[in-house]
Amino acid sequence: MDETDRAAPGGRRARKKAATRQALADTALRLFLERGYDQVGVREIAEVADVSVSTLFNYFPDGKEALVFDEDAGNEAALVNAVTDRSPGQTIPEALRAHFTAFVTSPHTRDPRFAELRQLVQQTPALREYARAMALRHENALARALADQTGRPHDDLLCAAYARFTLETLAFAGSRPDPVAAIDQACLLLDQGWTTTVAPHGHDPA
Repeated sequence: MDETDRAAPGGRRARKKAATRQALADTALRLFLERGYDQVGVREIAEVADVSVSTLFNYFPDGKEALVFDEDAGNEAALVNAVTDRSPGQTIPEALRAHFTAFVTSPHTRDPRFAELRQLVQQTPALREYARAMALRHENALARALADQTGRPHDDLLCAAYARFTLETLAFAGSRPDPVAAIDQACLLLDQGWTTTVAPHGHDPA
């Protein structure tokens, strides 16, 4: 392997690491769904994935819970980028609505295993707690991005409230027969509050 391939973000080494990480997450999910979360340990996951336990923890230092939520960091980054990298002339509410719509219509979300995973989380106290902490991190990250985009302080309560209730639309949509319609209606309601309360005093061209 030459130095260029080793250093490139999309090079062979990066692809191999991404594949190993994905294999660990896929193996863990399969075992959890087959036998239950509490019946599967990290050593077994590592053995089935054909890696050492230390390698597993290199990729997932938070352990078993992190294996279930392996897309946590990527999802948070995508959420923030939806706000900070939105198209010229696109308002923050429009950008978030498009982001949430793309999420609920993605092949990943429509995969039957996604519903099984959601049920597993609901039935497992450790996963529910991890999910709550993860949701809070995403909420705080979104609130900071909203504050930065509108020139408001990071502890602004309006941005925090909008982040909280906007993220709740995903749970709301997931419980409805038509998730896209649910997101449209929920965002329509929330957007009115953003447009009249926050945007006129900030930089969002709402």
